[in-house]
Amino acid sequence: MRTVKKKTSLEKLETLGQSIWLDYIRRDLIASGELRRLIEEDGLRGMTSNPSIFEKAIAESHIYDQDIRDMALKTKDVKAIYEALSQRDVQNAADEFRSVYEKTNGKDGYVSLEVNPHLAHDTKGTIEEARRLWTTLNRPNVFIKVPATSDGLPAIQQLISEGINVNVTLLFGLPRYRQVVEACIAGLEARATQGKPVKYIASVASFFLSRIDTLVDPLVEKFIEPSGEKTEIAKKVRGQVAIASAKVAYQIYKEIFGSNKFKKLADKGARVQRLLWASTSTKNPDYSDVKYIEPLIGPDTVNTVPLETLDAYRDHGESKAQLEQDVKDARWVLERLPELGICIDNVTQQLENEGLEKFNQPFDKLMETLKERLCTNKHV
Repeated sequence: MRTVKKKTSLEKLETLGQSIWLDYIRRDLIASGELRRLIEEDGLRGMTSNPSIFEKAIAESHIYDQDIRDMALKTKDVKAIYEALSQRDVQNAADEFRSVYEKTNGKDGYVSLEVNPHLAHDTKGTIEEARRLWTTLNRPNVFIKVPATSDGLPAIQQLISEGINVNVTLLFGLPRYRQVVEACIAGLEARATQGKPVKYIASVASFFLSRIDTLVDPLVEKFIEPSGEKTEIAKKVRGQVAIASAKVAYQIYKEIFGSNKFKKLADKGARVQRLLWASTSTKNPDYSDVKYIEPLIGPDTVNTVPLETLDAYRDHGESKAQLEQDVKDARWVLERLPELGICIDNVTQQLENEGLEKFNQPFDKLMETLKERLCTNKHV
């Protein structure tokens, strides 16, 4: 009798409509066959990267040294070396995911590469670099990551209108999320108006989560001790703002992509812009290590996780659709914040600013590391 393989917690996510992606990339993960194993055995459906991930991969290992030495002999500058290394990794990973892309008819199987983080407030520069990266990568199953800044919005619209897949990153607030969706739809409408196909254009909106609680919790905790009239509110709000924001964002997603306005595009084959839960590693040791996975499982969503969070969910995660549960409570949490003196719009703007800096710093650090190695190899 044939034994039916029991599905892992990760594989069960797919039956609930959610795709699990890996927020990590490094050459040896691909070359060793580990990425292929994760795809085949755990149902991994995509991969994301950012400047911080590449900085750790390149600066904290020796697996890229030979390539750096070879390029140093050709007197390539550090930016060219970084681009060559990162693009090769993304291309190789995309090739590993190509079967997933084809099997899911272009819904999954994507790998993301971000534009230079210093371009976050440069609309024209972002568009030009995104076009160049898209052409160089030359894979249908890649995303170009563009920050959800006010200057990034017109870039997102323009790139989608040109048929370029976009992963909108560093998204924290609900008002900005609406703007991101509007930019996506406007890009699709512009493309349709030009008589060009919209069928295979993919986009995700990466909503960052754990960083919200990391910033808000200390503000909330001021009302817990010593106890007072707002203590009970503070206790209920602590550690819940990120999840509440995500649940409400999903309701916005359903509202907009279920509208007659989008139906006209859907009839032409346009895809929805899926919500992607990012920054999902738990920062506070008091919280569950799968805190930003379990409550946010739902149809047509993505969760991108680092390796340690992937391992934790495989080990003890519960596979149950909970994204549309307790939505009323989620709205209550967000509505209570002003009573605690917290303006969530100010919080999310601060997080955006800090998030950009957290990408700029490792990017600059990596450029310095490559510069040092370049000088060393030129004098060997």
